[in-house]
Amino acid sequence: MGVEIKLTDKEFPVSPVFIDFLHRHIEEKGFEASWHDQLSEALVPAQAEERQQAAVAVADRVLQNPAGQKAILRSYELLTALMVGQPDKLRLVHERYRFVCVVGCPRHGGSYLTKQLFVAVGMDPDQVPNAIAHDGFPDAAPFQFKENYNSLTTMIQNMAEYLAMVEVFFANSRVFDNLIVVPKKATKAAYHGAFFHTALGPNTEYVITLRHPLPACISTYEKSTGLPQDGKFKVRGNIEEWARRDAIFTGADPDKLMEQDYFEVYLRYWEQYHYDLALTGLAASRNWSVVVYGGERMMDLAASYFKRFKSRGKPEAFKVFDNRRRHPQWRNSADAAVRRVAGVWTSVGLAFPVEELMECW
Repeated sequence: MGVEIKLTDKEFPVSPVFIDFLHRHIEEKGFEASWHDQLSEALVPAQAEERQQAAVAVADRVLQNPAGQKAILRSYELLTALMVGQPDKLRLVHERYRFVCVVGCPRHGGSYLTKQLFVAVGMDPDQVPNAIAHDGFPDAAPFQFKENYNSLTTMIQNMAEYLAMVEVFFANSRVFDNLIVVPKKATKAAYHGAFFHTALGPNTEYVITLRHPLPACISTYEKSTGLPQDGKFKVRGNIEEWARRDAIFTGADPDKLMEQDYFEVYLRYWEQYHYDLALTGLAASRNWSVVVYGGERMMDLAASYFKRFKSRGKPEAFKVFDNRRRHPQWRNSADAAVRRVAGVWTSVGLAFPVEELMECW
């Protein structure tokens, strides 16, 4: 018995992010490139409706343009390859590009390293689009399913569109050791490590950024206008939404989550994220390295990129704030979580630098 299944662009519409990228590329307009401002990152609430409206307004111009048509068709070719298992269709990407993915929990120094990577390979970070550089795209998360939404198929299509964008944006980029280097902050790769590793290919390098959860939590709530006065958890920005979502995914009661202490919810998110880093397939890569948050360590790693890619510049300063004496009541539970994560990493043969983390930067 033969069964014919037809899926069209009605089931898999081009994403607003991809339309916006192609529109700006075709019209030679400036890209949104606010991704590397690590000190004053703006809160980014859900703007899906606004992005959708903006995409609709320019979609016809993109679809009527030969370059736009070519890129969109390429994204669907890559989507098909990823959906049904056609490794040969990905070979051109894997043989042409070396992705360098900076992966870590938010507020762990990833934006800094990603920016320095772009500078080191001779690119101006202010000219690199958010979708190319940062972790909002491709979107990846714990599985969600609702009307007209499947997080897995969305992730796969986002990845196909991202790869198509890479082919457009890096078309004339410099080659290092016969490959074009593509930096990428990929926080969300932790959720589906094996998929990212497969899609981006065996030449991909993963730089894992680690930070003690206490100062990381402080940095998170400061980005979200401060610790709530009652000390309870609240969702005001993206990172807090991810913490809420991930806690529910691992069994937290949604009705009681907002009654919990802020740090308790954050720590659960931090701990689970680091389990995902070790256990979802990303660590299968042989090109895996770890750096712990800290001024000297971050700048030394950035300097190594400048040397490797023969850049004449030098890395900018990495700003670190001393929060080690704040919230002493959080320290014991934070340290306990660090040790639990270390145990899981050790169980799968990964070194977890406990002593460096305990410096608490």
